[in-house]
Amino acid sequence: MEETLLLKDLNCANCAAKIEDRIRKMAGIESADFAIATHQLRLTGAWEDREALKCEIQAICDAIEEGVTVTDYERPSKALMDDHSHDHGSDAVTIGIIGVGLIFMIYEALTTIVPGIGMSESIETAIYYIAYVLLAFPVLKTAGRNILKGEIFDENFLMSIATLGAIVIDALPEAVGVILFYRIGEFFEHKATDRSRTEIMNAVDMRPQEVRVVDECCGGEIIVMAPERVEVGWTIEVRPGDLIPLDGTVLDGSTRVNTAPVTGEPVPIRAERGTQLLSGCINESGRITMRVDKPLGESMVTKILDAVENAASSKPKIDRFITRFARVYTPIVVGLALIVAIIPSLLTGEWHKWIYTALTFLVISCPCALVLSVPLAFFSGIGNASKQGILLKGGRVIEALAGVKAVALDKTGTITSGEFKVHSVEPVNDSVSESVLLSVAAAVESVSTHPIAQSIVEAANAQNLTFTVSSDVQELAGEGIVGRVIGVQGLDGAVTADKVAIVQGLASRGEDVQVLVGNRRLLERYDVTGYSADASVYGTEVLVAVGKQYVGRIIISDEPRVDSATAIQKLNANGIKTIMLTGDALASAEYIAKQTSVSEVHASLLPQDKLSVVQNTRAVYGPTMFVGDGINDAPVLAGADVGGAMGSGADAAIEASDVVFMRPSLQSIVHVIDLAKATLSVAWQNVVFAIAVKVIIMVLGLMGYASMWWAVFGDTGVSILCILNSIRILNRK
Repeated sequence: MEETLLLKDLNCANCAAKIEDRIRKMAGIESADFAIATHQLRLTGAWEDREALKCEIQAICDAIEEGVTVTDYERPSKALMDDHSHDHGSDAVTIGIIGVGLIFMIYEALTTIVPGIGMSESIETAIYYIAYVLLAFPVLKTAGRNILKGEIFDENFLMSIATLGAIVIDALPEAVGVILFYRIGEFFEHKATDRSRTEIMNAVDMRPQEVRVVDECCGGEIIVMAPERVEVGWTIEVRPGDLIPLDGTVLDGSTRVNTAPVTGEPVPIRAERGTQLLSGCINESGRITMRVDKPLGESMVTKILDAVENAASSKPKIDRFITRFARVYTPIVVGLALIVAIIPSLLTGEWHKWIYTALTFLVISCPCALVLSVPLAFFSGIGNASKQGILLKGGRVIEALAGVKAVALDKTGTITSGEFKVHSVEPVNDSVSESVLLSVAAAVESVSTHPIAQSIVEAANAQNLTFTVSSDVQELAGEGIVGRVIGVQGLDGAVTADKVAIVQGLASRGEDVQVLVGNRRLLERYDVTGYSADASVYGTEVLVAVGKQYVGRIIISDEPRVDSATAIQKLNANGIKTIMLTGDALASAEYIAKQTSVSEVHASLLPQDKLSVVQNTRAVYGPTMFVGDGINDAPVLAGADVGGAMGSGADAAIEASDVVFMRPSLQSIVHVIDLAKATLSVAWQNVVFAIAVKVIIMVLGLMGYASMWWAVFGDTGVSILCILNSIRILNRK
């Protein structure tokens, strides 16, 4: 079973890691992944009582972090998200307490700078204690409660020990200053985290707040309602400047539509009656009415949001490493603090100095900066990709993309546009006309959805040829299609007697025959003779046979996408090997490879051959990404280190892929690999920076240079800087 719960108000990354670890150890739980960016807990396993499960998880949360509420996950509407409310009362109290503390600290600084200003020592001491109690009470309370529950190594306990220790060694002003700036840092850390989370979700949440429904029963009156209430088949109005609210088909009107929010494609498309539009795109010019094809839950805007939220729960290796590291980091630093407090003091007798140094160790022993900044960096990377029309299925995909050494590309529909055109129709001899040959092929191909088949049917329709749709059709992957056809009519009338001799009874008298349309392998399978394949021809050679008789061929061709050459050249320049995989003949493949600068070509491949080539490529060059258009590509997409599917491809391929490119452009491949490397780099920057600052402060503390003020910066200050560093990925171009 699978379940998604919401852990509201769980903002402490270190506490979240502990809660997640305990939940994983619960009976019946196979996996548990908490995404601090979305507060979602995703569970898999087997349990009998769902409410009992929630109660047990609530108990775990209560034992580790006060104030966390476990609820069912239900995504709020866009209107509610935009009108969200915070606990402003709690914020006001916190800001007020911090403000009083700051005023007092400023006063204290003035008394130091200007002699003669100030109160008596006893009054100042009393004010210090009052300030400390006001600032430290929430921290001391939480620490005491956690101690009773067996939770010792959390930042509340460590900060309590550090500041109380400072008071014991007669450093009361410093204790007040440390707890003051800890509270300030904690406040801004939570604000920065919330703001980062909001910015990312706003960037990818394109759901409409309302939909303008045309009430056809009331003369076309417009009724404004929530998108969740709109049903399939209803008619809606979209005004200029509005977002397309739901997936649908244009019924009336024409306009230009900006698809950039969904696909990243900057050039608007023209939409008119019959055009299918995706939700999230922007209607730029004219008023249109649309028929709703999909409800909100199945429309593109929701799919994008689902993809981002699901991806946030898929944790990369670096995240899991940091979580494991955090478990041992705090106990080690606390152990070092005890050693520093005792051993040097015994040797030198300077107890005050070394206890103070040990207290600085305690202040920086919380690993929140590490545990929080890494998932936020990956979440920002996923959000950036979504803005560019690229859906990434998790942080592990980003890690894999960053390590890609070779990119294998399907030719048709990926490197090329996939828009096939009939280049030439070549009967075997004069006994069969071009129109009859095209009609025979179209009769069989009319039941196929393959782009090549569709191009043959379109060519026949363009010439106003009539044909009878074949029966008993069988498609053979990588070979072609077989069917039975009754009668053929061309522009020149019925098939004549001499043509009947060639096509073995395929005539208006009603006899049906077997027709083969495919490649050389198909004709060999059925023992057809009398043809000779031309390896030098550019394009896809479609051979046609009726019964056992070869009757001619049709040459199909398509051209590279506009940006294919530029994108492949960039990949080559970045040291990534580019490889073309295709079932077409070598001549056609090499023609496209020469135009686009592909490094290596593998032609005449069956679908299973592509997987073998990708596996061999991995062995030679290293981690390999495969990108296909989705036709027969699902196995190799699943078998590659990273599988990428063009959004226009088959559903099975999109399901099997790790990356979905909503815009059919190879530039998206270049962008996502660069983005993955940048994201991983920022994550490691955060890790190295946080650890380096903490280590430097500990070393300086041992040397007598670092005070507890520095230690506060090493804790909350570093956390804020790492959060800001992570969020910049969201706006990376």
